[in-house]
Amino acid sequence: MVDVVVVGAGFAGLSAARELTRLGHEVVVLEGRDRVGGRSYTGSVAGVPVDLGATFVGPTQDAVLALASELGCESVPTYGQGKNLIRWRGRVRAYRSTIPRLSILELLDVSRIQWRFDRISRKVPVDQPWTAPNAGELDAVSLDEWLRSVHAGASTRDLMAIMARVTWGAEPDAVSMLHAVRYVKSAGGLNRMLDVEGGAQQDRFLAGTQQIAVRMAAELGERVVLGAPVRAITRNADHTVSVSAGDNTLTAGAVVVAVAPEHRAAIRFEPPLPAEYGQLSQHWPQGHLSKAYAAYPTPFWRAEGYSGEALSDEGPVFITFDCSPGDGGPGVLLGFTDARTFDPLPADQRRDVALAGFTALFGDAAAEPVDYLDHCWGDESFAPGGPTAAVPPGSWTAHGRWLRAAVDGIFWAGTETSDRWTGFLDGAVRSGLRAAGEAHQELTRRG
Repeated sequence: MVDVVVVGAGFAGLSAARELTRLGHEVVVLEGRDRVGGRSYTGSVAGVPVDLGATFVGPTQDAVLALASELGCESVPTYGQGKNLIRWRGRVRAYRSTIPRLSILELLDVSRIQWRFDRISRKVPVDQPWTAPNAGELDAVSLDEWLRSVHAGASTRDLMAIMARVTWGAEPDAVSMLHAVRYVKSAGGLNRMLDVEGGAQQDRFLAGTQQIAVRMAAELGERVVLGAPVRAITRNADHTVSVSAGDNTLTAGAVVVAVAPEHRAAIRFEPPLPAEYGQLSQHWPQGHLSKAYAAYPTPFWRAEGYSGEALSDEGPVFITFDCSPGDGGPGVLLGFTDARTFDPLPADQRRDVALAGFTALFGDAAAEPVDYLDHCWGDESFAPGGPTAAVPPGSWTAHGRWLRAAVDGIFWAGTETSDRWTGFLDGAVRSGLRAAGEAHQELTRRG
């Protein structure tokens, strides 16, 4: 018998467990994988730690930054000096700032669409987007359908497609316009979400983000149990909750389920949850996004005056960043890849097409790395997909109110449930702290 069982040892679950422990509760964390961190997973290329999942942090992400500082995990600025590159309509061009150098008409169209997007967002409450005056209208169409309805130009739509792929791991036609507006507003606007300097990609951790989860787990010690996928949660007549993982069952006063909404469906609830919860899991799918890293003796692009940031309207690599530890080398390029065409390929072909994408942007020197690494989140055997939920049209108005509504001692966490920085590490931490507070309040009420 413990006070609270936490399901999932990602940033949300570990933050919840840490807060509940601080509040004096006895806690056990059950994690299905053989590691902690969830969608934060640090690997290595050419001896340099690299994040295969969540990577960046930035201003106003106060929860995760405070956590990292408390645990002694130092961040460094993302390299951004020099010119950016864009591969667009068959040509590679250099530019500066967030928006690539397009024609005057194209730039005016981008500004027009951003203004309309921001104007819509003012009327959408982040905590209850289904209550917006035009929620039904916005939720009935995809982001792509909305762009076409306001006559967005081809270049604007293509840029928004790149944004959708890296943000949700999905195309604009798969994401509800209401979800897109609510998501961007939770990050503080399009500029805050997309920028490097002053934005969500401003900083990263040289040792990777997973170290934060590892240090949280180390504090919790034996309270964290790995290789324990939760298969059943039973609500008992005495208001306790029994949580089954393999042959083991724990009974607790409350449970915090800190997994992606889609993956809640892998847990059997007894008695069954109200039907709305199962419908939410079916309509809150994970996106699919993959990453590729290539390492070189030095960051040669820096010497040529380039930042390492690039966009491409041709796949599978559609956006890149410089993740090198310093000027002296090794040079490390990160490329986000389109999972639809990238993931089905054998490992050697994934390497070939990723390097071809880097080479098209940065020249022949990018074709000969000293090391290479990629990771396909959609191929994970446990809790596949990412970076976050790609919520389709109709889902928020029909199912959104059940996203984090507690049920008889069951509380919900995970970055998708956060009202600030949804989909980011910061949102995950915030959601864990919120769920911990709700569970503590309930246990206190019971006495």
